[in-house]
Amino acid sequence: MFLILLDYVKPLDAVDAHLDAHRAFLARHYADGSLLLSGRKEPRTGGVILARAPSREAAEALVREDPFHAAGVARYTVIEFHPTLSAPALAGLVEG
Repeated sequence: MFLILLDYVKPLDAVDAHLDAHRAFLARHYADGSLLLSGRKEPRTGGVILARAPSREAAEALVREDPFHAAGVARYTVIEFHPTLSAPALAGLVEG
């Protein structure tokens, strides 16, 4: 599992110019099961994505598909982790 942190590196008007394409990217990857959660940071300086990928390389490839990445409006940090505990509603995400 991967925690992907986005930090905006351009003004919000530049980010907003790519927001619809970014949301379409998110929707596509929610549909294929790669994404589990996402949302903006508060204050609005970036975002957070919880993703499933078979490897770090696959997670980094996912990041490169994001229109925010292609437009150069965000910097990404990809953190791999292995969940061992969860709330009952998220039990299906915990590794054996």
